[in-house]
Amino acid sequence: MKTSIFPALILGCLLSLALNSCKKLQSSINAPSNGTNTAAINPVTAATVCNYTFNDTTLTNHAWTKVFDDSFTGDLSKWYAYTGGVTNEVMCNEPANAQIVNGELQIAALKQNVTGPTTIGSSTQQNFSYTSASIVSNQQFSANPSTPKVRIVARVQIAAGYGLTSVFDSYGQNWPTNGQINFFQVEGNDTKEYSTNYYYGTQPTVNTVVGGQQYNPVDADLSSCYHVYMTEWSQNTIKYYLDGKLVETKSGADITQLFNKQEVISLSLPIGGLYYNNFVPANIQVGTMHVSYVKVFTSN
Repeated sequence: MKTSIFPALILGCLLSLALNSCKKLQSSINAPSNGTNTAAINPVTAATVCNYTFNDTTLTNHAWTKVFDDSFTGDLSKWYAYTGGVTNEVMCNEPANAQIVNGELQIAALKQNVTGPTTIGSSTQQNFSYTSASIVSNQQFSANPSTPKVRIVARVQIAAGYGLTSVFDSYGQNWPTNGQINFFQVEGNDTKEYSTNYYYGTQPTVNTVVGGQQYNPVDADLSSCYHVYMTEWSQNTIKYYLDGKLVETKSGADITQLFNKQEVISLSLPIGGLYYNNFVPANIQVGTMHVSYVKVFTSN
């Protein structure tokens, strides 16, 4: 995918960040949507393995092909970094806040004064007191007739701290007509659960998915060490694995609409906004999300 596609993705980025944001049972959000965002809560607490290690051969020995692999040992040439603010959030996304340090990606939320675009792609400028980063892959991915199964894998140590939300997702152009899949979203002051979600609609800016979001409690603090999050996207289901174990399966007519849609992968660490009920800016705590790798596998 050429970088010229990114201006077209900006609206999708802004809306996806807004729509990711409803906390448990909060149904009112400041973004156009015909769907509901009342979240389900998984009754089963998922077991975790601290510093879990994923072995590629788990998939490649079973007819899966690795089509993307960034272990962050070089540069960030496989990614595009946004610049600017996001509606209802308090930070300015800055490319410099996404850095490779000691063989891992670090996305840092910092308290610092900068001037930047009011929103991503905006020509107006404003002053910000916080910065963070939001990056998207230069490569697009799709569950389609040729490769009907896609597995997206990331090894991540979640960022802790009030006001922060670690986000790993994918989305396409003209949001949500090419869909969006949330692999995880973890609030920094509630790091013993993660939420998942997906979006779709036939018209740009209008999500029609009902009941897509689910919160999954876990048995440990996701910010204390690394965990491996794997999502399998296929024509009829989206399956979520944590540290090698299946945690959740989503199914429904809207998921079938995501089949054959092209999406980029995104990592971000927004500050504040609609991720938090009754958000108190004075309580913000800065922090860092650490990522060992992101890998994508396909299978027929």
